[in-house]
Amino acid sequence: MQAEVAEEGAALGWRATLRSYAHPKVIALFFLGFSAGLPLLLIFSSLSIWLTEAGVERAAVTLLSWAGLAYSFKFVWAPLVDKLPLPLLTRWLGRRRAWLLLAQLGVMAAIVWMALTDPQAHLLPMALAAVALGFASATQDIVIDAYRIEAAPPRLQGLMAASYIAGYRVGMLAAGAGALKLAAAFALEGAGYEYSAWRDAYLWMSALMLVGVVTTLLIREPEGEPEVMRPLHSLESYVRFLGLFLLVVATFVAAFIGLGSMGDTFKGGLAGWLGSGLSGFLVELLRLLGALVLALGAARLAVTLGVAQPALLRETYIAPVTDFFYRYRRYALLILLLIGCYRVSDIVLGVISNVFYTDMGYDKDQIADIAKTFGLLMTLVGGFIGGGMALRFGVMRMLLLGAVLAAATNLLFVLLAVREPDTLLLAWVIGVDSFSAGLASAAFVAYLSGLTNISFTAFQYAVFSSLMTLFPKLFGGYSGALVDTMGYSNFFMVTALMGLPVILLVWLVGRRAELRV
Repeated sequence: MQAEVAEEGAALGWRATLRSYAHPKVIALFFLGFSAGLPLLLIFSSLSIWLTEAGVERAAVTLLSWAGLAYSFKFVWAPLVDKLPLPLLTRWLGRRRAWLLLAQLGVMAAIVWMALTDPQAHLLPMALAAVALGFASATQDIVIDAYRIEAAPPRLQGLMAASYIAGYRVGMLAAGAGALKLAAAFALEGAGYEYSAWRDAYLWMSALMLVGVVTTLLIREPEGEPEVMRPLHSLESYVRFLGLFLLVVATFVAAFIGLGSMGDTFKGGLAGWLGSGLSGFLVELLRLLGALVLALGAARLAVTLGVAQPALLRETYIAPVTDFFYRYRRYALLILLLIGCYRVSDIVLGVISNVFYTDMGYDKDQIADIAKTFGLLMTLVGGFIGGGMALRFGVMRMLLLGAVLAAATNLLFVLLAVREPDTLLLAWVIGVDSFSAGLASAAFVAYLSGLTNISFTAFQYAVFSSLMTLFPKLFGGYSGALVDTMGYSNFFMVTALMGLPVILLVWLVGRRAELRV
């Protein structure tokens, strides 16, 4: 599929490539991206500031960030989106738009729930509302990803990805800076904490979700219905499917939490041999794999006891995995390794970036204006150019360029680490890095889209998107310890070296997995 993209894109001139951005489906993905990016910071940074103003203890504030775990484990219920039709809505809107509308209404309802809850007096209901928002938002992401892949031919996937990423970033800006400015505007000067100001700000955020709702009602359902996704019309099929799904989710969550205490014990024992960073990474990885194995074991037990049908288990969780390994055969593990490592340089550096700017002597205004605002603008520019270049030159070539730039731009941060604070240098480094990140992200999303089988779009892409951030985030959690050990300059050089195996992986996959670079 990627080769087809390269061949079609090579035949296009730059004028035709730019005209492709005016395609209705490309434009629609910008607005869907906006509705996908909006809820994210309402769970994380904006909510953290609200809770802090309300006098909630710091430990409770950080624990509430767990509400965002749904984004990392959305592949667990992605088969629900692929397999289960919704009464009335599916017949009216179609399979993808029905789930999309339900998820967007769920996001709006959860934000309203948060708005109507004062965390100073009702912290538990606020936590439950945040969890509900994380679940609904992650479900929306699953459906949008599936729709994006199914609604357009391979040659448009780079542009679709760029448009989606741009909308996503704008949505994050609205929920981050926008929500904070609204809360400040609604508050009385010098009044201290005002629940009503945050309530009104979050109600406006809920209203902004209408952008996505209207887009969902205007777009068309992707054509075709894969035969493997047979609808579940009988009540028994619904009950069995939902029972299997709830069993898998409950087992996974319980196992993941339960294995945490065991992990802490092993982590302490391994730290003397491997160091705290590597030992923590390995323990967290084994914890995740253990939870997955136990969840699949519970599903197998349900089949043995007759609670779930064997065919249902195969179609839901096993068939999408075997399909991927059957299509890519001996190169499947190589591709999965590339997916898991592609963004490691960017994410590991990004975890410590704000702390680094502060330690180097840059103030909050400089960080906000340059790192956030200007950096966002350059990310959008890089994404749009990357999408156009993927259409013009092929996805694999842009994937290779993105891997090279991700490693190279990390070396620029060494200049910031050894120089006195320099606003122009900060803007230059952040601009180049953000542009490269936007370009690489557009190419990578297009590449992942080309790996999926339309029969299992939601599940396979959910697995890919979870895998692409899982390992970098686990490793990034120990970036602070690495900086304490080796200093900023050496740390940035190490993150650049992390990108070298990624470049090799892109070359190997493009050369040997029948996906030409």
